[in-house]
Amino acid sequence: MLVFVGLIFVVIGLIHFYLWKRLARDPLRPGKARRAGAIVAVVLALLVPATLIGTRTGHAEWLAWPGYLWLALMFYLLVTLAVLEIPRAGVRLWWRSTEKEAPKAEEPPVREGIERRLLLARGTAIFAGLTAASITGYGVRTALGAPRLDRWSMPMAKLPRAMDGTRLAVVSDIHLGPLTGTRHVGRIVELINSVQADMVCVVGDLVDGTVAELGRFATPLADIESRYGAYFVTGNHEYYSGYEPWIEEVTRLGLRPLRNERVEINGLDLAGVNDLGGAQYDDGPDFAKALGDRDPLRPVVLMAHQPAAARDAAPFGVDLQVSGHTHGGQMAPFNLLVKLEQPVVSGYGDVDGVPVYVTNGAGFWGPPVRVGAPPQVTVVELRAV
Repeated sequence: MLVFVGLIFVVIGLIHFYLWKRLARDPLRPGKARRAGAIVAVVLALLVPATLIGTRTGHAEWLAWPGYLWLALMFYLLVTLAVLEIPRAGVRLWWRSTEKEAPKAEEPPVREGIERRLLLARGTAIFAGLTAASITGYGVRTALGAPRLDRWSMPMAKLPRAMDGTRLAVVSDIHLGPLTGTRHVGRIVELINSVQADMVCVVGDLVDGTVAELGRFATPLADIESRYGAYFVTGNHEYYSGYEPWIEEVTRLGLRPLRNERVEINGLDLAGVNDLGGAQYDDGPDFAKALGDRDPLRPVVLMAHQPAAARDAAPFGVDLQVSGHTHGGQMAPFNLLVKLEQPVVSGYGDVDGVPVYVTNGAGFWGPPVRVGAPPQVTVVELRAV
C-alpha cells in the first residue's frame, strides 16, 4: 500500500513538473515570474493529494471545490500539451533545417533565435491554457446541469405480452456529496417521475458520505413514483460510506434493496446483486442466490452496479443487465482508459452473451466536470417479441 501511495505522489510530482516546464519555465525569462510559477506548481501539486485524502476522510471538505477543479484543469492541460508536443517538435525541426540552409551571417542571430523559441513556448502555453479552461468550464456547466433523459428499447423473447412496453427508469451514480448541493437528488426524482415508470432501478453509488452527513439531502428519494416500486443495489461507494446505515436509510425512504435476491413482477423477475467491491467487506455478490433455482421460462432483468458483473451472471441466462459505475467515462478521453477495466462504458453492449445497458449516471465523482458523457437517466422499454 505504501509503495502504491508513493507511486501516486511521484506521478503527481512529475505531472506538475511537466506543467511548470511548459507553462512557466519555457515561456518566461529567468526572474520573479518564473520563480512564482515554481511556487504555484508546488502548491498545486500538494493540493491534489490533500483534496483526495481530505474529502475522503471528511476532514477537509473545504478543499473539494478548488482541489477538484484544479484536478480537472490539470488533466486537460496535460492532454492538450501532450497533443501539442508533436506540432511543437515539428516547428522546431523546421526552424533547424532552415537555419542550416540559410547562409551564415557575420554575426549569429542569437537574439532572434531566443525570441523565436520564446514566441513558440508562449503561444503553446496560451493555447493550452485557453483550451483547458474552456473544456473545463464546459464540463462544469454540463456536470452541474440537469441530467438528460435517454430512451432505449430492449426486445425480450420471453417477456409476457401483458408486460410489453414495461418501462424501467434506470439511474446510477448520483454521488450525493459535498459538491452536489441540496437540489441534486430532487431534480433527479422529478425527472424520474416525469416518465411514469413501471419500475425504478437505482443501480448503486448513491452517496459519497455517511447518513449523518448526507441523509437530509437524500430525502427526495421518498417522492419517487412508480407502478411496481423502486429498487436499489449497492455500488462500490456505498461501502466507502457505511453501506449498512445507507441500506436502512433507503429502505426507510421507500426503496427496496435487492441484496442478492429477486422479486417476481407479473411474470418478470427483477434481480439484484451486491457490488463486486462488497467482497472486501464480506458483502459481495452472490449470483447463485439471486439467479439460481428460478423458472427459466420467465425473463430476468439483473441490477448490478458494474458492467463487469455480467461475466459472472452469464451462466444464469440473464436477459438484460442494467448497470452504471463508468460515468460514461465522465471526462473524455478518460473513457478510453475505463474501457480497459469495464466491458461496456456507455449504452448497450454484449458481455459473454448477456445484453448489458450502461447508463452514464446522474451525478459525478471527483471533479464536478463531465465532457463527452452528460449526466443521464435512462428509460429502458421492454418489448415482447
